[in-house]
Amino acid sequence: MIEISHLTKTYGDRKVVNDCTWEVPDGAIMGFIGPNGAGKTTHLKMITGVLRPTAGTVKLNGFDITKEPLKAKETFGYVSDSPDHFLRLKGVEYLNFMADIYGMPSEGRREFIEEYADRFGIADALNSKILSYSHGMRQKIMVMGALIHKPPIWILDEPLLGLDPQSAFELKKMMREHADAGNSVLFSTHVLEVAEKLCDRIAVIRQGEIRFTGTLDELRSGYPEGTSLEDIFLHLTGEKQASVETGTEA
Repeated sequence: MIEISHLTKTYGDRKVVNDCTWEVPDGAIMGFIGPNGAGKTTHLKMITGVLRPTAGTVKLNGFDITKEPLKAKETFGYVSDSPDHFLRLKGVEYLNFMADIYGMPSEGRREFIEEYADRFGIADALNSKILSYSHGMRQKIMVMGALIHKPPIWILDEPLLGLDPQSAFELKKMMREHADAGNSVLFSTHVLEVAEKLCDRIAVIRQGEIRFTGTLDELRSGYPEGTSLEDIFLHLTGEKQASVETGTEA
């Protein structure tokens, strides 16, 4: 479970994230949706301890990311919005490096690497340097590195970008399996169709403020029947002045 309370991040006089309070419950996939520049990545970096909040708290399975960073970080796997890391390592070297950080036993890591490399279709590339990988292959190896210690919380920033259809299908299947086992998945996306088909709950952010959290049914209940998810999203994010009462453009 992720608990976010009054989270704020300022740079000078500019508030990038403004007094946000929401949560990601156990057993759920939470989609984090918002236009570019809305504060999604800054939000995720504070949740994971990459950035220190100006104010507010983040707890991951009960551990405060600021006060108990090591314990908090053991509970989650984080995939950032860029897969271009550790490029001079071979894929298998990177995975073993990540496994070493989390103290994974040899047998457990071997089974994980074999299973996930097969599911992602990159088993033949593990002995090549990440520098030689395509963007999609780099994304896959970063996902594997983040999940190799089998954390209960997954935090993924645009994880489907660059993935081929089969790998995207596998990752979405993994996310569903993980949530169904009673764990938490938080991922940012700008693809509304993915959120609609995959998410149990969504959080919508606009200009650093959370505009909505809840289920898609709860979101739609505030709009006229037949209003598209795209129109609702554009209304919430201020990109389209839609009327809640009539569902038409103002």
